[in-house]
Amino acid sequence: MLVIELAEVVPRASIERVREFLDRSSAHFEEKRVGEYDVNIHAESLGVTDTGGVDGRRPIMVSVMGPGIGDEAVFETEHADEVNQEPLIGFTPTHAVDVIAFCNRPVDHVVTALLTAAVMNLIGGVANAELREDQVPIVVGLPGIVATVTDPWPAAYGSAEFLRAWAQQPGFRLLK
Repeated sequence: MLVIELAEVVPRASIERVREFLDRSSAHFEEKRVGEYDVNIHAESLGVTDTGGVDGRRPIMVSVMGPGIGDEAVFETEHADEVNQEPLIGFTPTHAVDVIAFCNRPVDHVVTALLTAAVMNLIGGVANAELREDQVPIVVGLPGIVATVTDPWPAAYGSAEFLRAWAQQPGFRLLK
């Protein structure tokens, strides 16, 4: 899972661009509500050609959340124990997008990172990725990194460029 932190509500036109992108990039597309999508994304639509011998249609949930769009309680719960993000990323998030893989193979980690980067290209924001302690030295030097923290847990904040660079690292794996 990756989170895109947002400084403001996502305009409906941007949500529609995300919807259209997901629809054309997926073998299965279901809109649960405006801004929440259950998809089987085609890995090759993100440039992933090595699927590790599994079906290239990877199950993912993409959910825009926050006041006025939906899942406000989830947004509040997820952000309740976060550090003060304003000094790290320049704003206090009011909305977010969760990109959640429903499988745990290496291809799912790569697809999740690249899909998150593609969504960021459409709506902006800063990626929030929890890390294992041994991943901190790897991500610190990558392009597009905005900030890292180690307390209360290791995490990296970065751009779409950061996610693409991190996904290319040997043994790349998301924490959650």
